[in-house]
Amino acid sequence: MNRKAQAKEHDPQRVSSIVGTALPLRGNDIDTDQIIPARFMKVVTFDGLGQYAFYDVRFDENGQENRHPFNETQYKGANILISNSNFGCGSSREHAPQALKRFGIEAVVAESLAEIFAGNCAAMGVPAIRMTRDQIEELQTTVEADPAIQIEIDLSLETLKVGSREYNFHISSSYRNALLSGSWDSTAVLLSQSEAIRRKGKSLPYMNDYLRSTHV
Repeated sequence: MNRKAQAKEHDPQRVSSIVGTALPLRGNDIDTDQIIPARFMKVVTFDGLGQYAFYDVRFDENGQENRHPFNETQYKGANILISNSNFGCGSSREHAPQALKRFGIEAVVAESLAEIFAGNCAAMGVPAIRMTRDQIEELQTTVEADPAIQIEIDLSLETLKVGSREYNFHISSSYRNALLSGSWDSTAVLLSQSEAIRRKGKSLPYMNDYLRSTHV
């Protein structure tokens, strides 16, 4: 693959909207220890972490399923998580939002979110948005009554639509801008600017020998 093709393949991924069904996870202070137990964090990559999301509350000591929204068939395939206050509190482990994303969650909606957790979500292209307590409870009740109902999150307008209802939400302006512009994906941003980076490198005298030796 030539350099221009590689740069095009890794163009920044803009996130302007999320559309799908939701999974209501009721409860306050759901921390990162619950989201991904520490013993599953001993991995080289984040691949496969999705199967361990909420493992200790989803399964009993014998590996049998407990009653939990992440196990319930009516929410299978849901990509929007709706929870309550202080979601993602506790340790700052990046593995928590990584596990959620690999489970299939593309957006987190809550009354309030731990700031580091929200930042980790944004850094992997997952919007973490806040709504009022009444709005969250209404959303959860609506989804529980009709798990197939479609939800649309519009980051540009900062609105969430479900059925005939439309709500406003809040998201940090810096996270919102990063998602909309695609700059959340730092690797893709660097690759999309590979030619400019290469030109700059060639202009630095101490880089000449390295560049010649690597044929960059």
